[in-house]
Amino acid sequence: MQLAITALGEKKPQFLAALLIAVSNCRCNLLELRASHLSLSTATYLLVEGDWSQIAKLESTLDSLQSRLGIQTSSIRPEQPSALNEFMPFTLETMSVSCNEVVKEITQFLLSRQIEIEEISASRYVTSYGNTPVFSTRFLISIPASTRLLALREEFMEFCDNLNLDAILEPLKR
Repeated sequence: MQLAITALGEKKPQFLAALLIAVSNCRCNLLELRASHLSLSTATYLLVEGDWSQIAKLESTLDSLQSRLGIQTSSIRPEQPSALNEFMPFTLETMSVSCNEVVKEITQFLLSRQIEIEEISASRYVTSYGNTPVFSTRFLISIPASTRLLALREEFMEFCDNLNLDAILEPLKR
C-alpha cells in the first residue's frame, strides 16, 4: 500500500528531518521524495510504502507533526495502476521573455494530445548580462508509444513559434 504526502510550512531546518523520522519510525519505505524552498516556505512531497497498519500509523503521526511543527499536511492513498501503458519519457524545456499563460498553454497542448505530465518546474529570473526577465519551464512528460514523434515535434515547434518560446523536446536521459 502507498501513501502520497504533501507538506507545506515555514522554511525550517527540522521540517524535512521530522517527516523522514516519522516515515522511518512507522516502518514505511520511502519511494520518492521532492522538497524545495518557495520564498520563505518549504514544500515537500513524499511517496511511501508499507502495509495497511504502517500506513495508518503514519497518517495519525502526520496529525501530531502538523501541530508540533506548524505545518500543513495532506495525504492520499493512490490507487495502483491496473494496466501499464507503453510510454516514452521525454523532457520539454522552454524559455521566454513573458511568463503570462505559458505554463497553461503548454499544459493544454500536451493534455490535448494524451501526453501525461509527470513533473513541472518553472521559474522567473533576471539575466545577469542584460537585466532582462526570463521565464523558464521544465516538464517531464510521458508520450504514448503510438505517437508519431516527428509529427509531434513539428506541431510543438509551430506552437512555440506562435507563443515566441524557445524550446527543446528530447528523450529523457537517466
